[in-house]
Amino acid sequence: MLETIISVCLGIGLAASAGFRVFVPLFVLSLATHFGFVPVGDSFVWIGSLTAIICLGIATIVEILGYYIPYIDNLLDTLAVPLAGIAGTVVMASTLVDLDPMITWGLAIIAGGGTATAINSATAVTRATSTVTTGGIGNHLVSTTETATASFVSVLAIFLPIVAFIVVILIIFVGIRLFKRFFVSKK
Repeated sequence: MLETIISVCLGIGLAASAGFRVFVPLFVLSLATHFGFVPVGDSFVWIGSLTAIICLGIATIVEILGYYIPYIDNLLDTLAVPLAGIAGTVVMASTLVDLDPMITWGLAIIAGGGTATAINSATAVTRATSTVTTGGIGNHLVSTTETATASFVSVLAIFLPIVAFIVVILIIFVGIRLFKRFFVSKK
């Protein structure tokens, strides 16, 4: 039971990271699997292969750099919404070892994909707001914050999954509070 709770926390931490950057948590999971820190389900063993590490590493670098190019960053946000949901689902499903496939994929789609999509949607709104209010000058700060958060939460999820889960809950809570403060009109 404890292993299941830890794997759910790990999956949600990685899925939340996918909401900030699609490839960062996949790359971190790939490295962690390759070096034996994280067990994955039989159908996800490929993620720890050298080929996966190289491909995901290149994709991570390209994604991070792309968010520093004006207008490309907004285009990437448009593409990232569905991709984040897919990445969140994959990282969640891969970490749920020894569960019934129905439970694994149900949790992966709802908790993993849902968390990643919700966070990615919020970051897209943040970048759009930054673009409008600063003419895009503030987008570099948004990009740096998103990359740092994705990296931090991904690594935290690997080594301290329960703490990562708590951090994700705090990020969501703070995000909701900020959204209400800035975007919901006061009556």
